[in-house]
Amino acid sequence: MKKYLSPLIISLGVIVATLLPLPVAAIDVFQNCPSGTAATGGAGASGTTSGSEICGATSKDSFTDIMKNIINTILFVLGIVAVIMIIIGGIRYVTSNGNAQQINSAKDTVLYSVIGLVIAIMAYAIVGFVIDRLK
Repeated sequence: MKKYLSPLIISLGVIVATLLPLPVAAIDVFQNCPSGTAATGGAGASGTTSGSEICGATSKDSFTDIMKNIINTILFVLGIVAVIMIIIGGIRYVTSNGNAQQINSAKDTVLYSVIGLVIAIMAYAIVGFVIDRLK
């Protein structure tokens, strides 16, 4: 039971952190609108706005940029967790006192942590590639 407690706590922490609401910044799209435009006159008013421009407002981040930032943050946290688990596996290996079962357990911890780190790095590259293709 002890060997499942640490990964369980870390997994729950990552899940809770990803489900928490993120702060959202809004853009005031009507800040530069002259009176009488469609943006300030309601749905039936006619104005000079066209397409996605509303009185010259611009968006700082697109949806793909926001998603890339969120996914990169999650992958960064997973990388940190993998490095911490490598350190924990190394400490367990050093403190095993020659016990074969503890040595194997420590080696498995390091091995799985390295595999997780490699997968996180590959996922980072894949996400970057896919997001760049969506732009």
